[in-house]
Amino acid sequence: MSDYYNAFEISPVPDPGPDAVPPEPFHGIYGMPAFATIPTNDLAASVDFWVRGLGFFELFSIPGTLVHLRRWAFQDVLLVAEENVPEQAPAMSFSFSYVLGQIDSVVADCRALRPDSVDGPRDTPWNTRDVTVITPENARIVVTAAKPFDPASQEARNLEAIGITPPDPDSDRTDNTDNTDNADNNEEHA
Repeated sequence: MSDYYNAFEISPVPDPGPDAVPPEPFHGIYGMPAFATIPTNDLAASVDFWVRGLGFFELFSIPGTLVHLRRWAFQDVLLVAEENVPEQAPAMSFSFSYVLGQIDSVVADCRALRPDSVDGPRDTPWNTRDVTVITPENARIVVTAAKPFDPASQEARNLEAIGITPPDPDSDRTDNTDNTDNADNNEEHA
């Protein structure tokens, strides 16, 4: 039995497809399981690029100090005012999920704001279309969108080669347990 399971119900990312609709921006407050903190020496320019180029919104701010940006649930960025920021983008990147239909507009919006900020789009061996964006504060952001899954594609064969197979469409299994292990555990505790 596979160690992987279908858990899309805990993610705001919709199933990939040509008609995938992105979720609405999420305005709720929650304990953030992960977030990016990015220093900037021009908070206003950074906020403008993230909002108009990458589609984030300002959740809240501490004037002159910090701006909390968000798109979908669990896509949080804290822009923090700092005097010194790196002069070039680091090798490390941070990725955000989009839907395939958003990629072209993000590329156009980012290029309109900063013509040399975009590299791509390019298709990956793991079935996504990715765009690398260098933000005003020199963060390397990857805008990524899943492509529709074609079980006969090279990407499907690439994933299967590393043990990732598509979920059984007839399965309603949505938990993180292996039913055989649960049966064994139940016998031990009986």
